[in-house]
Amino acid sequence: MGEKNQEKTPKTSWFGGLKAEFGKVVWPDKKSLGKQTIAVIIVCIILGIIIAVLDFGIQHGVDFLINL
Repeated sequence: MGEKNQEKTPKTSWFGGLKAEFGKVVWPDKKSLGKQTIAVIIVCIILGIIIAVLDFGIQHGVDFLINL
């Protein structure tokens, strides 16, 4: 059940294809990489603050409702 008659490609062919694909990748320069890294860090900090504020508000809201 489910047996396939496919020949395995040799590992050298697979690694050769991998190397060829990595050669096609357009790597960013240092300036744009730095800008993108800073943008990701800023977005992570902002989302962390938003989540912390929501957590704080929900926690105090639930505590308020429990103590009624």
